[in-house]
Amino acid sequence: MSIERFPFRLDVLRGSRILIAEDVEAERMLLAAYLQHYGCHVYLASDGQDCLRKAQLFRPDLVLMDVRMPVCDGLSACRIMQADPTTRGIPVIFLTGAATPAQRVRGLLAGAVDYVSKPFDFDEVRLRLAVHLRSRVNHEVNKVQELPAGASKLDSILFQSARIHLLKSLADTPDLRQLAAAVSTNGKRLNEAFKKCVGVTVFEYLREKRMKEACVLLAGTSLEVQAIGQEVGFTSGANFATAFKERFGVSPSQFRQTCLAKDVGELA
Repeated sequence: MSIERFPFRLDVLRGSRILIAEDVEAERMLLAAYLQHYGCHVYLASDGQDCLRKAQLFRPDLVLMDVRMPVCDGLSACRIMQADPTTRGIPVIFLTGAATPAQRVRGLLAGAVDYVSKPFDFDEVRLRLAVHLRSRVNHEVNKVQELPAGASKLDSILFQSARIHLLKSLADTPDLRQLAAAVSTNGKRLNEAFKKCVGVTVFEYLREKRMKEACVLLAGTSLEVQAIGQEVGFTSGANFATAFKERFGVSPSQFRQTCLAKDVGELA
């Protein structure tokens, strides 16, 4: 399927500020040229320490970061970004030539939102950037935020009210019609409010919340995978496993096994 047929606009890249942290100059420049072609403002870093400095200085919309770099590797840089209030809301996508399940888990625990494998498929790079630039889910926290550009006070009220109803129980969430009725609006208007406030539809927002909660339960409890799937709203263990692997690139069992095999405290 052509990338242009995905059901959301990819022109979100235009005007976005992207920081590329990659120690191989040829790959760094190749990515920069590609993203500039689509209207991105690109900043370049040659190692993790340089990336941290420029992330604080430029506050990019997203960071593309190689895992293996001199001075400060990608995992360490990502952890430091997550610990810094000025940079923790910036999504990090790791670049790697060897994304084994264990490596993916380390990256997710360090705070990354995704992986792009080398050699690059530029359509995949563009799509993954568009997805995370649109959602900015890592920027949405459990408190009322400043109104995003283009959002009204009513959008914020609808979003915050619906969010409370939606997250009361991930195992038994209302459908869009029921949720909209609970906040005295309709489904179309509610989706519009979510898009303006957090950049995603109600369904996309709920799906990401389910995946994040699943990671917490897999890493911190002994619940069976099927039970965790039910806890976050999936009707079957198979559906949950498929959705989890599509989102993170590893199965729930692989994620848990890697967490158990390692000192999670050192990775967090």
